[in-house]
Amino acid sequence: MTDHEFNRRIDAIWRMESARVIATLARMLRDIGLAEDIAQDALISALEKWPADGIPDKPGAWLMTTARRKAIDRIRHGQMAELKHVQIAHELEDVQQERFDAEQAGLDDPIGDDLLRLVFVACHPLLSPEARVALTLRLLGGLSTAEIARAFLAQEPTIAQRIVRAKRSLAEADVAFEVPRGQALQQRLASVLEVIYLIFNEGYSATAGDDWLRPALCEEALRLGRILVGLMPAEDEVHGLVALMEIQASRSHARTAADGSPVLLLEQDRSRWDRLLVRRGLAALEQAERIATARGIERGPYALQAAIAACHARAVTAQDTDWGAIAALYADLARQVPSPVVELNRAVAIAMHAGPEAGLAHAETIAGAPALKHYHLLPSVRGDLLFLLGRHAEAREEFRRAATLTRNERERTLLLERASRCTPS
Repeated sequence: MTDHEFNRRIDAIWRMESARVIATLARMLRDIGLAEDIAQDALISALEKWPADGIPDKPGAWLMTTARRKAIDRIRHGQMAELKHVQIAHELEDVQQERFDAEQAGLDDPIGDDLLRLVFVACHPLLSPEARVALTLRLLGGLSTAEIARAFLAQEPTIAQRIVRAKRSLAEADVAFEVPRGQALQQRLASVLEVIYLIFNEGYSATAGDDWLRPALCEEALRLGRILVGLMPAEDEVHGLVALMEIQASRSHARTAADGSPVLLLEQDRSRWDRLLVRRGLAALEQAERIATARGIERGPYALQAAIAACHARAVTAQDTDWGAIAALYADLARQVPSPVVELNRAVAIAMHAGPEAGLAHAETIAGAPALKHYHLLPSVRGDLLFLLGRHAEAREEFRRAATLTRNERERTLLLERASRCTPS
């Protein structure tokens, strides 16, 4: 194995195991920042020892044992005088026995419980959405600060400060390392799902830069979503979000041309859609709907969006799409989570079902919404509908306006090309 291959393998192991190590240490130490520091120390030990000794059969257990020992060493050397030394040291020494006993007795995995706690802490609503995303990718995704900065086209010091401030805010607020209960659980779960979907969306349609897609972010969000399903299998909206991401991710290969330029949904080669991801998404949607029905509640916002994506996935061709059903689903979504962006998407569905004039009329009802003032998709949608109505000069101006508002270079090029095809009537 070459040094490059060896390092890639260690990197993969770290990404799979780091969240569990940090989660377990954070429960014991009551300090996420310190838990991450000690976990990083364990990784450094692995980088020093594994090249000579070989990667152990159970690398996750090796990292956990090493991290536990390092934590105990810190306690014994008096570096954590403010903590309850005896109690914490005792708990750290019990971590491996706790895992073993749970496995033998068929009990819930305590390490899994720790991971769920870490999810809720990293996505705590006292943090800004940007801080939640950065901290989640750092703690749960095992991404370096540089990798997060590259993914979001931000400066590395900016991301580093965001992560440091997030950990400091959690510490100063004395946020409990626990999964909330009752109504508080539902409120906090919404924050968790929002963070995961923010990560996915940035990968699915990059807001800025030269690339239309950032597949690594989509994959990371899907990984986090699948972990959450395993940790919270009785939550319908967790299944709904995973269903939505699986189905949307299935289109990834068809969303760009050979030169990297965007290919719009109705123009995509559907034979390139990943049918395995579609099947996984439909199965997750079915599970979300089953749970909601059993509880006697409506499908939640993520399940509704997944149902919309499923309408596209089930259509063999773009012409087979049930736009009437999609328009109705958007109406349900707008009732649950009123939003001008939802209404704009509903306008597109109405246009496809009842004609561009009806769609344009609906779009006009939300054209003055402050949230859409700098939203490039409003003039883009208006341009499409005006073009279909033969009002090409107006359509050209809308496409040009949309091009000035987007920060993604690929999308700007596409919009200007569409503007150039609008010949005055």
